[in-house]
Amino acid sequence: MMQKSPEVTSPVRSFSLQLSPTPRGARLARLLATEQLRSWGLPLDPARQVVAELATNAATHGRVPGRDFRILLYVVAGTLRIEVTDTRADRLPTAQLPAPDAESGRGLLLVDALADRWGTSEGLPPRKTVWAELDLSPKPAHSSPGTAGGHP
Repeated sequence: MMQKSPEVTSPVRSFSLQLSPTPRGARLARLLATEQLRSWGLPLDPARQVVAELATNAATHGRVPGRDFRILLYVVAGTLRIEVTDTRADRLPTAQLPAPDAESGRGLLLVDALADRWGTSEGLPPRKTVWAELDLSPKPAHSSPGTAGGHP
């Protein structure tokens, strides 16, 4: 007896690009990801800022001459996941406070502030992926002490 496959009830959305690890590649990642989000009808912010920071990090800190980086966006169950994979698994990112007069070094602090979750995962050597997730559904209002359902 032949069985039917379960039907997918929501559209599967994914977008992937391979780009050169240069400032131009990072800029293209942000611009093309923004257009993809727009075509999906999803909010552009804060996703485009997260893409910009992760792509810039891949082009700056994950750069190996002759090796590209990859950006992947996909939506699953109300979550937008942004993944940027580069070929410098030996350089894991950490969010640190830069010196007050530093002109750079705040990218992961921004990702930490804008994303609902973020982290890294190992890939096949020499790859690593830095990912961030943004919840697309509105967050429920938190109840205040002494109130029912978050209403005064």
